[in-house]
Amino acid sequence: MTVGAEFGEQPGRSVETIFAARYRITTLGILILMTIIAFEALAVATALPTAARSLHGLASYGWAFTGFLVASVVGMVVSGMYSDVHGARRPLLVGLLLFITGLLIGSAAGSMWVLVAARFVQGLAVGLLITAMYVVMGEVYADQVRPRMFAALAGAWIIPGLVGPVLAGWITEQLSWRWVFGGLAPFVVLGGVLMLPSLSQLRRSSDRDGRFDRRRIGYALLTAFGVAGVANLGENINALGAAGAVIGLVAMVLGLRRLLPPGTSRFASGVPAAIAFRGVLAGVFVGMEVIVPLTLSVQLHYSPTLAGTPLMLSALSWATASAIQGRLRQPNRAALVGLGLVLMAIGGVGMALVALRIVPGAVAFAVWPFAGFGAGFAVTSASVVMLECTTDANRGSDSAALQLADSSVSAISAAFAGALIALAVHGRIGYGTGFAVVYLSMAALGLLAVGRAPRLVQRAQQVQGAHPQASGADRPVTAPSEPGWQGSVSS
Repeated sequence: MTVGAEFGEQPGRSVETIFAARYRITTLGILILMTIIAFEALAVATALPTAARSLHGLASYGWAFTGFLVASVVGMVVSGMYSDVHGARRPLLVGLLLFITGLLIGSAAGSMWVLVAARFVQGLAVGLLITAMYVVMGEVYADQVRPRMFAALAGAWIIPGLVGPVLAGWITEQLSWRWVFGGLAPFVVLGGVLMLPSLSQLRRSSDRDGRFDRRRIGYALLTAFGVAGVANLGENINALGAAGAVIGLVAMVLGLRRLLPPGTSRFASGVPAAIAFRGVLAGVFVGMEVIVPLTLSVQLHYSPTLAGTPLMLSALSWATASAIQGRLRQPNRAALVGLGLVLMAIGGVGMALVALRIVPGAVAFAVWPFAGFGAGFAVTSASVVMLECTTDANRGSDSAALQLADSSVSAISAAFAGALIALAVHGRIGYGTGFAVVYLSMAALGLLAVGRAPRLVQRAQQVQGAHPQASGADRPVTAPSEPGWQGSVSS
């Protein structure tokens, strides 16, 4: 099956660049902030195994990721609603302050739970920042320029993916893991300063219509509480912990039912299927990625630099696959999502073999990039389907739901990984067994979802048939998709 040919601009049509005079300052500010968020996501993943051992908190390792993702759920919902009603200024400013605060708390952490609290603050900040940045993009950039900005955001992950894990590993070895946190703070300040001039271009609160629906904050908190309850099972593997996990799962389902479009759990054709797939893709990738450095450092005793190198390679393969699919004309998005899930499963199975020491540890450097290729093909494809299927009236809420699915399912998969790590720490299973169970479970989840991929194109074809003008250069070819997922959204 041919997925497409090279995409080209329409002849004779001139489009402003994202670095045109009226966009330049905003573009630099957004790209610097997104690059910092990307670097933080990849660098912290590399440094956390060392930090957890240093703070005698390896059993709480999963909470460092789960806390970040749980908080980002609340931050996204609050930022989106506040920006719709009052504008993006305050979420941007508060998010910047919280991000810096979280980095400084993490750098000074004296216990694992203080480090987890720092990650929670960072997650809340990233949720506020990313959603507000997309509001800025929607208001400052012209329609025909916005797709180019989306592509630039994906590119903002390339440099952090190439140098972030290796640099973070070197800093951890030569200086301290604390510098991975504290060293980023000045750059966040710089990005924030560059963002400030763009705020004058935003509409004021008096120009906006809408109502701040506090009930959605309640559902977001309910969802976050539910995810935390499930994640707690990793810390309390007993009857009380199991009861808390069941209650948490119920709370999470109740919250998500109000925040996600109807039919998402059934992969209903169109927007619900696209959002469901984004959740599956995020959950599968994050569930495996959070333990890749831990597998190599704990099970195979690799240095922090070597343990973080597969993350660098997967980020590069992600960006490469995203660029390839972005140059295809009328690709079969369902086929790309199915291919992506298969490639991610290959990466997971390969890492399971490494964890069990069936194959040499060097195999990790060859197989984990397959997961990056898969994510690069599949994540953006699911986002494009959502954009093709949604309407002008629902684009904001559907984009927010996409982000929420990412964060919620990622938090659950990270919690699952954390529970297996805790079992290993307590001696109930071997580390290799625990790691392998995570990898194989995530790979199986992805493969089970492949059969639902045709639902991605069914509704999209109907929309395109009803609105033939929404094709070619008038429809975004790529949607924002960034490796790492700890701080990513798509709109």
